[in-house]
Formats: sequence, C-alpha cells, structure tokens
Amino acid sequence: MTEKAHEFQKKTLKICICAFFVVTLQADFCIMTKKGLIILISIVFGLASCGEYQQLLKSRDPDLKYQKALQYFNDEQYVKAQTLLDDITTYYRGTDRSQDVLAYLARCYMGQKDYVSASEYYQAYIRNYPKGRYIIEARFQVGHCYYLNVADARLDQTDTKKGIEFFTQFVEYYPDSPYAEQAYKEMGELYDNLAYKEYLNAKLYYNLGTYLGNNYLSAEIVAKNALKDYPTNKYQEDLSWLILQAKYQQTLNSVDTKKLDRARDTEDEYYSFITEYPESKHRNAAERIGKEMKKLLE
Repeated sequence: MTEKAHEFQKKTLKICICAFFVVTLQADFCIMTKKGLIILISIVFGLASCGEYQQLLKSRDPDLKYQKALQYFNDEQYVKAQTLLDDITTYYRGTDRSQDVLAYLARCYMGQKDYVSASEYYQAYIRNYPKGRYIIEARFQVGHCYYLNVADARLDQTDTKKGIEFFTQFVEYYPDSPYAEQAYKEMGELYDNLAYKEYLNAKLYYNLGTYLGNNYLSAEIVAKNALKDYPTNKYQEDLSWLILQAKYQQTLNSVDTKKLDRARDTEDEYYSFITEYPESKHRNAAERIGKEMKKLLE
C-alpha cells in the first residue's frame, strides 16, 4: 500500500469514528433494540462511505482516484465512478491509461442507461484508439446503444439506420467475434423496425382509399418496396396481404376498360399469396378474393 493510500485510510477511519459518536449522541433511543442497532450501524457506514467519497474528490492522487473508480464501477456505483474518471481524464491524456479511462467512462454511462452519452464515449474511443485493446467492445457497443435507444416505428428512424450501419461494419470487421451473433440478432430487429414503419405507411395509404386519388396504388408500391428493401423482415406476410388487398380494391374501383386486367393481376397475386403462406391467418379472406376474381373473369 502506498503512503498516500495509507494516509487516506487513516483519514477515513477518523471520519468513521467521528460519525459514530455523532450518531450515537443523537440516537440513544434506538440502540437498546436489535433493530435500532442495525439502523445505527447502517447510518454510520453510510456517513463513512460519504466521507470517503468526499475525501476522494479532494484528493490530488490520480492513481488513487483511478483505482477507487474501478472499485465503485465493480460495485455498480456508476455515478461515483464516472465522476472520479472525469476528474482524471486530463491527467492521463497521452498515456496508455487514457484509453482505460475512456472505456470505463463509456461503461459507466452504459450502467446508468444513458445510451446517448455511452455511444459518444465509445465513438470517441474508436476515433482515438482504432487499434486499442477495447476496440471490439467499442465498435459493438455503439451499434448496441443505438439498438437500445431505438425509437417507436411511428417516429423518426435515424438512430435505427445508424445502428444498422455500425452493426454492418462490426460483423464485416469481426465476423468471428463473441459479439457477432448478438450483433446479427439486433441488426435483424432494427431492420424489422424499418419494415414495420413502411408497413404502417402503406396501411395509412390503404385506409385513405380513393381520397384525393388512388391511394391503394400508393399502398401497393410502399409495401412492395418494403419487401424488396427488407427481404427477411418478420412482417412479410402482413405486407403481402396488404398488397393483395390493395390490388383487390383497385379492381373494385376500376373503370370498365381496366377492370379485367386488374382482376387478372389480383388473381395472380392471390395465387402467389396462398402459395407463399398456405397457413396464413388471412387464408379465408384471401380465398374469398380469389373466388370473386375468378367469377369476374368468367
């Protein structure tokens, strides 16, 4: 143990003793019972811990602050760890320990569920230490932060797209990483989020019907583009069903000169749908559309 650390412990012990006597004088009513004694001990240790931390903040020993910050981090006291690490960032700049401080700051923000700040620190690490010892963790965690912070599909999806971008880079750089499987899984869910947003847009057009134009055609186009852009998304069946419905409505609302052509197109879509999704929950409704188109074409 260093002389500074020994002196720090002596100061902490003095604080504990003082705290004990202060609380004892103010809590005579509770020390006669077992419960009261437990409360008293808890208060004393709480005051001692607070005093230790205040002493740390005043300390001019960066090595001591660093070691204590790691202890606080391991005890999941992320705010205290972050505060101490922030305090020594400048001191270690340009040294090998600087990347440790930066990585642990990012981890502290992860622990606090502040994914925006965590992402910023991990990206700073990537810029400053592209070959550093935490680089694999940092590249994965940036994508993971965007994944954890993803917005509802009805809102702006900028973070979703950024998450996909970082995950794509990650699996390209580190295909054999222990994080790779999780990266693929979360990237797939982000793609699902984008596909769902397109589904909602297509559904909106469909619900508008013929208001101020042929919105059924717009619904069909948006749904088809979603299937093309996100071919493995989990909303494929819903998108395909919406396309069939949109084609069907266009047939019903068509002028006579185009009705037969659209009926054939709808019938083709019906056969494609039941072939692709024979057990679909929409099977009965699809069958009704198929029968109606067949009758129309007779």
